[in-house]
Amino acid sequence: MGAKFKIAGWVAIGALAGALTTMQLQATARNALAPLPLEEMQQLAAVFGMIKSDYVEPVDEKKLITDAISGMVSGLDPHSQYFDKKSFKEFREGTSGRFVGVGIEIGMEDGLVRVVSPIEGSPAFRAGLKTGDLITRIDDTPVKGMTIDQAVKRIRGEPNTKVILTIFRKSESRTFPVTITREEIRVQSVRGRIIEPGYAWLRISQFQDRTIEDFARKLEELFKAEPHMKGLVLDLRNDPGGLLEGAVAVSAAFLPRDAVVVTTNGQIPESKATFKAAPEYYVRRGGSDPLRRLPEAVKTVPLVVLVNEGSASASEIVAGALQDHKRAIIMGSQTFGKGSVQTVRQLTADTALKLTTARYYTPSGRSIQATGIVPDLMIDETPEGNVFSALRTREVDLTRHLENDHGDKQDPARAKAREEALKRLEEEAARQSQVPQRTLPEFGSAEDFQLQQALNRLKGQPVIVSKTLTERKPDSTQSN
Repeated sequence: MGAKFKIAGWVAIGALAGALTTMQLQATARNALAPLPLEEMQQLAAVFGMIKSDYVEPVDEKKLITDAISGMVSGLDPHSQYFDKKSFKEFREGTSGRFVGVGIEIGMEDGLVRVVSPIEGSPAFRAGLKTGDLITRIDDTPVKGMTIDQAVKRIRGEPNTKVILTIFRKSESRTFPVTITREEIRVQSVRGRIIEPGYAWLRISQFQDRTIEDFARKLEELFKAEPHMKGLVLDLRNDPGGLLEGAVAVSAAFLPRDAVVVTTNGQIPESKATFKAAPEYYVRRGGSDPLRRLPEAVKTVPLVVLVNEGSASASEIVAGALQDHKRAIIMGSQTFGKGSVQTVRQLTADTALKLTTARYYTPSGRSIQATGIVPDLMIDETPEGNVFSALRTREVDLTRHLENDHGDKQDPARAKAREEALKRLEEEAARQSQVPQRTLPEFGSAEDFQLQQALNRLKGQPVIVSKTLTERKPDSTQSN
C-alpha cells in the first residue's frame, strides 16, 4: 500500500483479536542497538551459566535463549510476540487466509487460552466453540503457564490429526472436552445476500489478503441484484480484525474520497501516519483499485453497522470511521478495544519480532485502546437479553494491556455489575438441569435478533434497545 506501513499481516490463530499488524521485511532490527544495562546483562549471563551448569539435566542453549526472548517480549503487552522459526512460518502462511489448524482466534486470560472468535465454517466453529470459551487443557497438557506461542504450537498440527481441547464455558459454568480434527482452513471472509426486497446484509468475518476484492465483488453483486437499494447492514460481529489496508478500503467504499479513516501514533517516525479514503492507502503497488466498479449509490445508501465484543482491531477502525463521519448507525454491543498496531521485523531469515509500535485513533482523535467503539444503539443478542454480558472479556480485562492514552476512567459500577452477573450465572447453573441449553442463532439467519433490529432502524420502525447493556469503561485499578 502507498503509505509508511508496508505489508500488513494477520495470523489466523495465535494473534489476539486479529492484531492490526504491519510487516517490515528486513534482516536486522531497526537502527543501531540501544546501550545495554551492563549490571542487568551480567545477571542474565550469570543465570544462564547457572542453569547450564547446575540444572538437574542438560538444557539446550538455543532453547534457553529463545525462552528468555519470548519471556521478555510477552511481558510487554498481550500482543507483542517473538516468532521462532515455526511460528514465523505459520504467521506468514496465515496472511493468505489458508492454514492448517482448528480455526480459532485466541488470546490469553488469567493464564488460560481464551477463544476470541471461532472462524466461521472451521472445525472449531462446527464443534460449537464460542467467543469467551477458555481452553484449560490441550490434549493432556494443562494450559496454565503456557505462552500463547506454546499454546498455538500444540493446537496446530498436521491435517486430519485430532486435538482434544478442554473447555471452560463461563456462561454455562461447566467444563467439557471437545475433540477436533485439524484441517486446512480456507477462510471466506465476505458473505452477503438480499434479505428482503430493498435491503441487503453484508458480513465480513475478518480482514485478510482477499477481503478487499471479495468485498467489492459481493457489494457489486448486491447492487446489481437490487439496483434501488433502500438500506444495507454491514455485519462486523466477531470480526477479530486483520489487515489495515482492508479496513481502509471498506471504509473508503462508503466515505467521500480523502476522508480520514484512521491515524496512528507511536515513538518512531514511521508510526506517525494518516490513512485516508483513497486508493493509494489500500491498493498494493502495481495493483488496480477493486472499488472502482462500485456504483455511486454505495456512498449514500442508508447504512447500519453491527458490532459486538468480538469485533476488534480493523473492524473497530471501520466502525469508528463510519461513526465519526456520521455515515452509519453503529448497533450492537461495545467492541473489544484493541487499539494498537504491531510491527513485525525480521531478526534472521527464520525469526522475527512482533512489537507494539503505535496506537491508532478514529478520525475525531478517539483512542480505541482499552475502550472500544460504543454503539449508537445498544442491542441485545436475543429478545431475552444478554444475561452474561458483564462477564465477557475485552482488551481492558487483559493482563498488561496498554492503557488508553486519553486517560482511563475508573468505573465504580463495573465491579457491582460483575457481582450481579456472577450471581445470575450461579442461578442459571442451578436451573441448568431443568432448562434446555440455548445457543445463539447464526448471523444473518431469520432468527438473528440484532439483524432484525438493524432492519427496523433502516425502515424507520421501532428498535428494541438493550435494557442490560451499558458502556464498559477502562478500569484504572486493573493491574498491567
